[in-house]
Amino acid sequence: MTIIPTLTTDRLLLRGHRLDEFDEYLALWQNKDLARFIGGEMLTREQVWARLLRHAGLWHHLGFGFFAVEERQSGKLIGEVGFLDLHRDMTPSTEGTLESGWGIMPPMQGKGYATEAMNAAIAWAGSQFAGRRMTCIIDLENGSSLRVAEKIGFRRIGDAIYKDKPNAMFERYA
Repeated sequence: MTIIPTLTTDRLLLRGHRLDEFDEYLALWQNKDLARFIGGEMLTREQVWARLLRHAGLWHHLGFGFFAVEERQSGKLIGEVGFLDLHRDMTPSTEGTLESGWGIMPPMQGKGYATEAMNAAIAWAGSQFAGRRMTCIIDLENGSSLRVAEKIGFRRIGDAIYKDKPNAMFERYA
């Protein structure tokens, strides 16, 4: 089993998710402004619970996963960032890559937290998976995330259709 690393930046702590913060995690994924660009619908309590448990499984089986993002000053959970491989039914496929993703609570957006957190996560991935392909898909209407992808070194390689919806597809290497 992989020990989930803890990464520290100037303003953030990236760490494993904790069961005792489930209510905060639920609030994150039931925020309509966050959910509209990630799946389009707020998640149910059951879906959020399964998502939380999925993160532990990714770390256990693949050696990577998502980090909870905590603002160091306040100690509050403000989002999550990291890597996954979901074997999505999608063209083109992200399977076998470090599919990258980030989600920061809307009131905390616009402060550079997603960029800061992903830069730390990418640096960690580079030390663990040097040279491995990273991908991400982003809703074409999510201008903020499209800008974050470019800031953290992703380049757009085209579009991907996921759940009958076009998304921008990006790549970079660890």
